Amino acid sequence: MYLKINNKKINIQEYTTFKERIKTLRFTWEPLTDAIKLPKKKFASTDFFLQRVDICFTDKDETIIALYENVATERRFFKRKAYNVYFLPLNTVKDLKKGEKLPIKK
Repeated sequence: MYLKINNKKINIQEYTTFKERIKTLRFTWEPLTDAIKLPKKKFASTDFFLQRVDICFTDKDETIIALYENVATERRFFKRKAYNVYFLPLNTVKDLKKGEKLPIKK
């Protein structure tokens, strides 16, 4: 799976196990190049992230509920209607809009 945004392909890594979800980007120095999907989550936390990221909340149909751009470390977000959380590379969300479907290709 990948996101197709403005002729740019961003691979999606889906983290489903407890260990992967806890680790995500914590204590990672390399800049994020792929998107990270956390399915069945309503909460996003950037505790101990060593880089800034963009965050996207979607519902079951991959319709965008909320977008957060250039999020620093030690921030927490909760969306009651969310179903998936995506951590995206910087400056990815500026081309997306709330209410549209996330452009995911198989």
